[in-house]
Amino acid sequence: MTDNASLSRAFFALHHGLPRQGPGSDDTTRRLLSFVGALPERPRVLDLGCGPGRSALLLAAEAGAEVTAVDLHEPFLDELRAAADARGLGGSITPVNADMGELPYADGSFDVVWAESSAYSIGFDTALRSWRRLLAPGGALVLTECEWTAAEPSAAARAFWERHYRLRTGEENVRAATRAGYAVLGAHPQPESDWDEYY
Repeated sequence: MTDNASLSRAFFALHHGLPRQGPGSDDTTRRLLSFVGALPERPRVLDLGCGPGRSALLLAAEAGAEVTAVDLHEPFLDELRAAADARGLGGSITPVNADMGELPYADGSFDVVWAESSAYSIGFDTALRSWRRLLAPGGALVLTECEWTAAEPSAAARAFWERHYRLRTGEENVRAATRAGYAVLGAHPQPESDWDEYY
């Protein structure tokens, strides 16, 4: 078994039964949606790394979205299908087992590309580059990203992140998005309460 396969199995086992696979909340999802502005009556939303679909369900119910919900872990997609059917949203959500780094969709296919706590799996800069082509004219990319919140992180924290993932400040992430060609409409630091449903 490869290290990647072992890591994937550990990730899915660790997150089994949780409503989310990263920090977040319905309030934060709504707040992020408010940055997008006016949408078509039935916006086409691509939810990447959807997990069991907490955001997908909210976007379908409250924004009237037709959601394509992508995840690699079929059990998460099974949970989403069941939840969507139970809420009468089965016709608005299409769960898809796919790799968010190798998406089969044509350019301009979506009004919104949504990625809460998932861009890290392919890297923030890669996500910015790869997903832009999927947006229809006037479309929006909405994502959350881990970032430094302390002005002077400890040496131990810096050493950990330098080994595992390039962590930046919120301002640095905004600059990266601007360099990638996006007009940043807003940034919303997640409140501590967003950890309540995630360990």
